[in-house]
Amino acid sequence: MSISDADIDFAKELFAGLGPITTRKMMGGLCLYSEGTIFGIVNADGRIYLKGAKGFGAEIAAAGGQQWSYTRDTGKVTLMPYWTLPEEGMDDPEIACDWARQALTHL
Repeated sequence: MSISDADIDFAKELFAGLGPITTRKMMGGLCLYSEGTIFGIVNADGRIYLKGAKGFGAEIAAAGGQQWSYTRDTGKVTLMPYWTLPEEGMDDPEIACDWARQALTHL
């Protein structure tokens, strides 16, 4: 399954308040960049994740964000340094951009 054009358009609109957003398709998903710095990803299932560097993941988790993980063929669970955008940000571009700005300041 790969990311849909609708998911790409939604992410670009949601984060338009950050200024020019560039994207790059990767591994069935989409990387989101602000001024060349990756701050988030969109999974193939349409979920938006923000990078939780330098302890910022704990702040996202406290607001209800879930850390991205996947299970390897060996059965080992691997945690990635990305958390889902808190639900309130999914419907409000201002809130989404605020979370993204915070993610960027921690990079």
